[in-house]
Amino acid sequence: MGTIVAISAEAHTAQSALCGIEAAFAAIDQVDRLMHPTRIGGDLVAIHQGKLGAPVAVHAWTWEVLALSRHMNQISHGAFDPCLPGAQGGFADLQLVPPQSVILHRSLRIDLGGIAKGYAIDRALDALRAVGCRSGLVNAGGDLAVFGDRSYPVVIRGQCAAGSMVELKNSALASSDVCSSARPAEHRGYYHGVTRREIGSGRVSVSAPRAAIADALTKCLLADPGPASVALLETFDARLIVCEVSP
Repeated sequence: MGTIVAISAEAHTAQSALCGIEAAFAAIDQVDRLMHPTRIGGDLVAIHQGKLGAPVAVHAWTWEVLALSRHMNQISHGAFDPCLPGAQGGFADLQLVPPQSVILHRSLRIDLGGIAKGYAIDRALDALRAVGCRSGLVNAGGDLAVFGDRSYPVVIRGQCAAGSMVELKNSALASSDVCSSARPAEHRGYYHGVTRREIGSGRVSVSAPRAAIADALTKCLLADPGPASVALLETFDARLIVCEVSP
């Protein structure tokens, strides 16, 4: 995923915590393998190489992220756009067929870099819960989520030297920076919407109940930080923590 991942967990035994952490890392690795935009054997490459009009079976996780991406695309009026420029088709040309198939009606390339990391964090938390961990934290390059009875203080760096402090409890936090040097080179679709609006620099941090939602919302707000963003945040019970966007 092009980033360092840190996971911590609390459980009744050290062995249970270790099993949970190993399962969480395995979940993150699986999301990376499934949703990498160019890796042979991944679902996104299979979609791109599929025949027009023919169903392509994808993993249930990939289908879930595509369905969420479509919802985010529609509700943000196109601000969230996981389709790369240069291909003929757009997201409307991808038909989602339950339970886990897609049909391509025009050629397109999809990059889920704007949402997949958040989804991987959510899946990692699910893995911790599944083995009985009572609390946990997953931090993937500054996007993070926590669960359990503990509150976690997080400082978000910005233009203000002191930064912004937020307390996280059973929630997620995501930050996106247009000019980030840490952005993986293979992910070119992160800021497709931002490129269209020619935003020169900016940083947005959002807290939401799920990391996938927080991750996607940061891209929406970078692309369109105007009044519509307030309603978008309310729709997902999310909170804007930092918004520094300039033309």
